Parts: sequence; structure tokens; C-alpha cells
Amino acid sequence: MASTALLVPLVLLSAVLHATWNAVVKAAHADRLTTQSLVIWTSCVAGAATVPFVPAPAPESWPFIALSTIVHTLYYVFLLLAYRDGELSRVYPIARGTAPLLVALLATVLVGEALSVAQSLGVVLVSLGIVSLTFERGLPKGSERRAIVAALLTGLTITAYTLIDGMGVRRSGSAIGYIAWLFAIEGIPFGVAALVLRGAPSLSAPAADWAKAIAGGLIATIGYGIAIWAMGQAAFAGIVSLRETSVVFGAVIGAVFLGERFGPIRYLAAALVASGNLLLHLWR
Repeated sequence: MASTALLVPLVLLSAVLHATWNAVVKAAHADRLTTQSLVIWTSCVAGAATVPFVPAPAPESWPFIALSTIVHTLYYVFLLLAYRDGELSRVYPIARGTAPLLVALLATVLVGEALSVAQSLGVVLVSLGIVSLTFERGLPKGSERRAIVAALLTGLTITAYTLIDGMGVRRSGSAIGYIAWLFAIEGIPFGVAALVLRGAPSLSAPAADWAKAIAGGLIATIGYGIAIWAMGQAAFAGIVSLRETSVVFGAVIGAVFLGERFGPIRYLAAALVASGNLLLHLWR
């Protein structure tokens, strides 16, 4: 098992990387479906390029890779629907905020991971801080409501693939093998669907959009690869809650680079997330 001193900074790095690739998709000047498909194809290529050099995952883990592929496809669809109508700094926290609490509850049932009272309170604080952004401007209306529904559905898929991959990597016998094969396979259904729907518009996209999408794909691959490895080392709920500090980074990126506002509610949300993670990782 890796030490907390190693896990915490690596998972925080994963959080920063995740917020960054989501910002790439949200800020895309080309069609977001095209950008998302380029991000995903980059991850597929990176995974496939790694496969020959790593041990194959154990047979027991392959059903988890297959199921994760299905859930990830739904995740990409709901994520795009959420970004179609909503701001990064609002949609992203809602999508990520449902996962820590649900993972903590389901991990207790599925893998017997019990949290202390202090750690349970930490998960609740993280989730409250993140989801509080839903109502920062009152009850959502119109397109905001659609974006929030899509973000919540995204959150459910995040919960599902997190648990699936956490259980899969623990059965794999090779974390790097599981990660490589997952990335080589899981983006194919969405990527093929994007090609069918759009043809190949990415071929005429500006070079800057190509570069951003490819960078986003590499960032996404490294970021989630770290998270999967970490779930093989420590309790799911702690890893997921720490990784979902990405919402704070996402809000900052939205404010600084995308011109979205960062008001008092978002500062409060950041404080709750930080406090919850202190309880999770420092109070055993």
C-alpha cells in the first residue's frame, strides 16, 4: 500500500488534471462533440500504445473493464449535454459533487469499507460544499434546469464507473495493465458514434483546437490513471472525495480563464470541500 504522503499529492494532481481537461471541452471553439471525441481518441491511442509494454490484467477484471466502457460512454453523453446549457463552474461541481457521498455509501455495501464518524462527516461536508453550487443563484430555470439534470446524471455515472474501476483494479493483478486496457477500449463506442454523427469535421478544425483536444486527452488519461491506481491502494471514499477537490480548481479555471464569476457561495463551497477532506485524510 502506498503511504498517505504519496497518495494525497498524486490524487490532488489528478484533480487538477481532471478540471483542466473539462475546461478544454467547455471552452472548445469547434463543435464540442468533435473536441470531446478527439480527447477520447487521444486517450485510446495512449492506452493502446502502452498495452504491449505492461502485464495483461487478470481474467477476473475483464468484466469490470467491459462494464466500465458502457458506463463511461453514458458519462460522456451526459457531460456534453450538461455543458451545452451550463457554465463550467456550476455544472462541473454538481456533476462531481454527487460522487463522494454515493461512493462512500455504496462502498460500505459492496466492498465493506467502513468510515469513522469523522470521516463520514468529511464526506458529507465535501458533498454539501460541491452541491451547494446548484442553488447559488436561486432555483434553476429553463436551460439551467436541463444542465443541472444532465450534471446529476453525469454524477451517477461517475459514481458507477468509480466503483466499477475500483473493484476491477483490485482484481487485476496489474494496475497499469488494467489502466492501459481500459483506456484503449472504453472510448471506442463514443468515438465511433461521434464519427458517425459528424463525419470527420475534426480534420478541418483549426490546429489550435487539435492541439488543445490532444493535450486534453493526455491530461485526462494521466489524471484518471492516477485515480484508478490510488483506488487500488486506499479506501474508495477517501480517494474520491480528495479527487473531487477538482471542483475548486474547476471553479477557479472557470473564473480566471473563461470569465465566469467566483462569488461568496463558491468560496464557501471551497471551504467546505477543504474542511471535509481534512477530516477524511487527517482524522483517522
